[in-house]
Amino acid sequence: MIVVTGATGQLGQLVIQALLRKLPASRIVAAVRQPEKATSLAALGVTVRQADYTQPASLDAAFQGAEKVLLISSSEVGQRLPQHRNVIDAAQRAGVQLLAYTSLLHADQSPLGLAEEHVATEAYLAASGLPHVLLRHGWYTENYLASVPPALQHGAFIGCAGEGRIASASRADYAEADAAVLTLPDQAGKVYELAGDTAYTLTEFAAELSRQSGKAVPYVNLPEAEFKGALVGAGLPEPLAGLLADSDSGAAQGGLFDGDRALSALIGRPTTPLAEMIAAALR
Repeated sequence: MIVVTGATGQLGQLVIQALLRKLPASRIVAAVRQPEKATSLAALGVTVRQADYTQPASLDAAFQGAEKVLLISSSEVGQRLPQHRNVIDAAQRAGVQLLAYTSLLHADQSPLGLAEEHVATEAYLAASGLPHVLLRHGWYTENYLASVPPALQHGAFIGCAGEGRIASASRADYAEADAAVLTLPDQAGKVYELAGDTAYTLTEFAAELSRQSGKAVPYVNLPEAEFKGALVGAGLPEPLAGLLADSDSGAAQGGLFDGDRALSALIGRPTTPLAEMIAAALR
């Protein structure tokens, strides 16, 4: 039995779908905070169990009979470590044979502020003695596609990534890789650095957007503080704006690049091209 936490999230739903292409639904458990939001998963034959990262008792119930658990990192930046600890401790109590954790690309040497809680979680996992595998995700292309509508509206794509190369892939690509690892034997102790096959700068991203949209959308590189201010001005909460600006700054230092193609090797096909994803976003 494989339990997927955070199963109603954007990544979690895709992991469930990928697992269903490999395993019968009877072997898959969707662990979710609000089961009423998981009716579409239940309709697929997947077992839905209530699980809240902040409620250890709910995790104990959700992990009953689990052989493997996928810990999808919490979306609550700043609260991740205590929440992840609860999941790891519950997995230990349940006698789970493998815990897979979605960490950050090159977390142990990443310049991104996002890495801090991932590194702390990895250290807690290592100290726990629980058999585990690290799925270090690079950037989701969707993170930048979200900026396409305002970029088209204002005639500029803004950021502070400089000429840093970004090896992103689709969220579905990462989900497929996560599902593959969960169904392969002998994964304990492995670390996967997962990233897209090809990398681009935001200047190149903007050029592709311009080509496909037929509108001139240049990339405008800003100082980090100015980019954060622009995001706040556009209505983003300050913590999220700061996170995005810090991540762009980290990209400028190479924090979102990897050229080893471990992701495409796991999924047995090339990762989804940027041009294809921009085309889908423009439809």
